[in-house]
Amino acid sequence: MLQNKSVYKKQNSFVDIRYRQLPGDVLPRIKKLRENLGALGLASYQMDILKVAIGEILDETKSEDKKPSFSLHSFNAAEIEKLTDQELPRFLFYRYRYEIFPQRFQLDEFPPCLQIEPTSICNYRCVFCYQVDPSFNKKRYGMMGVMSLDLFKSIIDEAEGHCEAVTLASRGEPLMCPDIEKMLAYVGNKFLALKINTNAWFLDEAKCHALLQAGVSTLVFSADSISEPAYSQFRVGGRLDRVLENIKRFHEIKKKYYSDSRIITRVSGVKVPETDDIERMGRFWGEWVDQVSFVDYNPWEDTYNQPINHIKTPCSDLWRRMFVWWDGSVNPCDSDYKSTLNVGSVKETSVSNLWQSDAYMRLRDGHVNEKRFQCAPCNRCSLV
Repeated sequence: MLQNKSVYKKQNSFVDIRYRQLPGDVLPRIKKLRENLGALGLASYQMDILKVAIGEILDETKSEDKKPSFSLHSFNAAEIEKLTDQELPRFLFYRYRYEIFPQRFQLDEFPPCLQIEPTSICNYRCVFCYQVDPSFNKKRYGMMGVMSLDLFKSIIDEAEGHCEAVTLASRGEPLMCPDIEKMLAYVGNKFLALKINTNAWFLDEAKCHALLQAGVSTLVFSADSISEPAYSQFRVGGRLDRVLENIKRFHEIKKKYYSDSRIITRVSGVKVPETDDIERMGRFWGEWVDQVSFVDYNPWEDTYNQPINHIKTPCSDLWRRMFVWWDGSVNPCDSDYKSTLNVGSVKETSVSNLWQSDAYMRLRDGHVNEKRFQCAPCNRCSLV
């Protein structure tokens, strides 16, 4: 039975995570970076943030006002292991803004993370996903579609140099987009944290090569079980044997042709009572992926009909990420999958201007001033 948690923390939604190989100690590299900061030629704004970030990581900067402090999770260490020394300051600068700015309600000129939806169409009807909502998934309601390659390129052109985290996924299955291979070729190696979430159903040989050539940093396969019928009961429309075959193919292609690839592969499931435990998941998937994790269940499948809650904590995503749908429309959150909070379109306004727009600022102000309960569907959502 699906049971909603009272609060779902977006900053780190992992319930548990297992590694094929535990990350090593990255602190010596960070100490070395601190010694060489002055030689990097950074702008003063970047330099100031990096000094604070490094000080907090090394536990040398004590905050007397009890503000949130920056630290590295184990999955961050795994990401850092893949980076060169030249890329490390870029990563820490991005990650500090991604984690700490939302906790301090501090707004940058550009979203720390840009989540782009290649398509809203999906071949699955997972029981905990908005794709089960017939008022969303039916073509006649106008919410199903695919992003044009030209629109995608224009978004990437604006984001390059201003953002390090780009995720190609949201309400649909990204590998169903007809232009996904061209999109990957265009976005390739422009961002340190390029991530894709997929159910792996369409992960054929050509897409394996496209993902690996693009320099994707994290590839997440959605799976909650290691056996049937449990897998297809959660991932309705899917079948474990095909998904497993595709993930094995990806692993073999990576091993044979891209042995120096920096990609991190992860199987990630939604944690509900009926799912397999993390140890069994780790043993089953560990031969084929680098990490196995569970995230908490949140009722994504029906935000709008949840009871009104009394959560006063602001939603961190309002300062962390922006969602760009397939048609260019911009939404602050994908729990609001019908876009009732739409703030505009990248076809008409720049990403930066939309991020700092009056509509976005009014929403943030409402959350900060404990008026979240007046905002729908935020008043029915448990994300913080």
